[in-house]
Amino acid sequence: MKGLHKITFILLIVGGLNWLVQGLFSWDIGVIFGGQGALISRLIYVLVGLSALYELFTHKKTCRDCEKTSAQVSPNQA
Repeated sequence: MKGLHKITFILLIVGGLNWLVQGLFSWDIGVIFGGQGALISRLIYVLVGLSALYELFTHKKTCRDCEKTSAQVSPNQA
């Protein structure tokens, strides 16, 4: 699972950078691969979206920092 977590994290970084470039310069990284309609671009978008879902549902289980933070919170603070 560690390898899958790394792959999904990298894909989320790619997706986030794509949104940054889109917002700042109105340019889509998918243009490099033939535009949004190209099969490879659509595949990348789907993989980024699936990565986001994977991280959303598994993050607490795989994140050591989150486990430490939630363990440090006392029941009175929650």
